[in-house]
Amino acid sequence: MTIIDFIIVGYNYLLLAYSFAIGSIYLLLNILSFKRILQYKQKMAYIDLKKIFKFQNYKPISIIVPAYNEENTIVDSIKSLLQLEYPDFQLVIVNDGSTDQTLEKIFGNFSIRQVSFIPFYELKSNPIRAVYMSHEYPSLVVIDKVNGGKADAINAGINIAKNPLITVIDADSILERDCLLKIVRPFMENENIIAVGGTIRVANGCEINHGNMVKVGIADSWLARFQTVEYLRAFLFGRNGFDVLNSVMIISGAFSCFSRDALINIGGYREGSIGEDMEIIIRMHSVFRKKNPKTKITFIPDPVCWTEAPERLKILRSQRIRWQKGTIDSLRLHMKLLFNPAYGALGFIGFPYYAFFEMIGPIIEMTGYMIFLIAFFLNIVSTSFAFAILSAVLLYGIVLSILSVILEELSFKKYPTLKDLFILFGAAFFENFGYRQIIAWWRFKATIDYIAGNRGWGKMEKKGFSSQPNDQKTN
Repeated sequence: MTIIDFIIVGYNYLLLAYSFAIGSIYLLLNILSFKRILQYKQKMAYIDLKKIFKFQNYKPISIIVPAYNEENTIVDSIKSLLQLEYPDFQLVIVNDGSTDQTLEKIFGNFSIRQVSFIPFYELKSNPIRAVYMSHEYPSLVVIDKVNGGKADAINAGINIAKNPLITVIDADSILERDCLLKIVRPFMENENIIAVGGTIRVANGCEINHGNMVKVGIADSWLARFQTVEYLRAFLFGRNGFDVLNSVMIISGAFSCFSRDALINIGGYREGSIGEDMEIIIRMHSVFRKKNPKTKITFIPDPVCWTEAPERLKILRSQRIRWQKGTIDSLRLHMKLLFNPAYGALGFIGFPYYAFFEMIGPIIEMTGYMIFLIAFFLNIVSTSFAFAILSAVLLYGIVLSILSVILEELSFKKYPTLKDLFILFGAAFFENFGYRQIIAWWRFKATIDYIAGNRGWGKMEKKGFSSQPNDQKTN
């Protein structure tokens, strides 16, 4: 065996070990998640949230919605958010220098007028042009500001927000009506909690009427179906499992809730951050767990936010490139947490997982595919060894995806028909033959680009829920 052959064989063994390692971690997270979801459902079965918020002290909440070129969804989103069940909330829409008709749509539907307003705080953000309020909807505040990106827009919203809890959601997302009641409950039960995240699900294929979820369904597009399974896998057992270990490293920017004081204390969202939702969570761990080891950032699986998933490869590519670059950027800024005993399981499990499997993983995976093909076609590795690698890569993926669908069916059963369930099982199987490899390639390219200094990621396009195939919305 030549040196080159030895290197190729060795790298294939590395790929095999990597596949077994990540698969084993996922199985462990699955077990932890299943147990936690059962405990959560048993607990919630005996809790009447409306009575709790009626008779117990609760904290008012401000909902911040950064909006950039959201003319297709902004009116329905605002109407839907104004109908959320919560005793006292403020809705802050931040128009981040939109170049379309976003602001005009708000003017035409909510009777807003400009008011004089002195910000409560001084988090850094681009200049605010004007603040508006509605005489018809007293809880609605609209900020018009110079474009600065999502993190900048959220900071501007925090400066205006008056309530002790801050919820951040995307402008094109749909919240279930009792979401605020559920996501605030942990703050009432544990004074050490500073941030809570909820589950994000794919809305494509659902029936949505005026920004409200009417009927849950499955998209006609296989691209959206694959993403539906991905989201189940990421939230039902990924976030749940890490929460058991107090190692939640990311709360989705589409739906998150924070202590306002905690946000102010760390200076708000980082200017120019690529992955602002992950970076701020890691920074919170870094700052607050030093001050108070009992500090907790948690995740609850029940409050559901429905979001539009890309149905075009070009848009999905931009999304995944941004996610990967955001992950690398967030980890790079906080490498001091890696194997740091001061942060417990986060330092020894959570951070290393993201560093070795989410940040470096795409390089190992894609180079592994290439070297495996070279070794196979040059007969450097045996057929049985090749089969072992394929089994580790594909079979683990299939099993874990199917387990995610089973966990969904055993827990929350959001998808009502047997047909929906069979479609999800099909997507869980077929995503492993092409789709996951494409995602891995984009993540690999994003990693190489980031290392080379290219931090851009393109633009997202959103067609809006009015274009959903089952939507019954009227104009």
